Amino acid sequence: MKPSQLEEPGTLAERAEALHLLPGWFRRPTPLLWREMRSQCVPAHWRYQEVRECLQQAAHEVSTEEAERRNLIMCNPIPDNDHATLRTLICAYQTMLPGEKAKSHRHSPHAMRVILESQGAYSIVDGHKHPMASGDIVLTPGGSWHGHGHEGSEQAYWLDGLDVPLTHLLEPMFYEPHPDHWERVAQETAHSPMRFAWADTVAALDRAEDDPTGHFGTTIALPTPMMPTITLKVSRWPANWSNRSYRHTANVIYVVMRGSGRSVVGDLEVDWRFGDTFVAPAWSRVSHHAAEDSVICSISDEQLMRWTRYYRLEDLGQGQTPRIRGVAAASGSR
Repeated sequence: MKPSQLEEPGTLAERAEALHLLPGWFRRPTPLLWREMRSQCVPAHWRYQEVRECLQQAAHEVSTEEAERRNLIMCNPIPDNDHATLRTLICAYQTMLPGEKAKSHRHSPHAMRVILESQGAYSIVDGHKHPMASGDIVLTPGGSWHGHGHEGSEQAYWLDGLDVPLTHLLEPMFYEPHPDHWERVAQETAHSPMRFAWADTVAALDRAEDDPTGHFGTTIALPTPMMPTITLKVSRWPANWSNRSYRHTANVIYVVMRGSGRSVVGDLEVDWRFGDTFVAPAWSRVSHHAAEDSVICSISDEQLMRWTRYYRLEDLGQGQTPRIRGVAAASGSR
């Protein structure tokens, strides 16, 4: 059928449009399929010291009563984006002052926190109160009641990570404030399945074997069975370590827990240090170099990509011809 025929009154095109149908053979401005993955998000870097200054100001201008969560969201710098840090994930820096409490609520998105500077802050998850100390990583599975408080003497800072953009895409968003505002503490526990203490993470890294691929450094995976859309890993990169560059189909957010160095993500060069966050959209070329002993937390959608069988990794080596390592099994885990 010629294009001129499709434009005539009563043609197939006109009838299909009336029925909210689109002929699949029509040329579209955005094709349904394309040869290789491409992300609309771009590599980006947020410097913790700059954000920390903003949070210090926010702490004196905005109360937890006004904001409930006093945080600054990291928006990927692309047009028409008002919240997403990457396609499936959102991150924010949050702060609390001594004596403050943040009201309890629950929501569909899964959440986690990397605690950057805190002594005396705590989280209450489904009635269980546990510490949020510097270096800890804490979890809030979707649907769990959770609130925060601060019993220390210095302002606390941490990074939140959630799968909000994915929840928006799939549409099962629910949110509910706690009927009592603050959830009652049923039990206090330092050793909670919702908390990975810094000392335990360091001990696990000490026991871990080196990464045989050369891509990731010595890495441990933190178990998140109740949060299947978020993958949490912690890597140790010794001074002067460099990886074999690669790209893969997972969206990754890097949070610097210790150390400093330089990474190249796509065309963006990132000089990072403690507390910084930088992001690698899926299928971006990634290379890292540690200037000093460093510990990095990565937040990604890798296990979601593996479950859907969309995960693949391409080794870009050291000036070698790229080679595909293959598509992982649906239940696989790195």
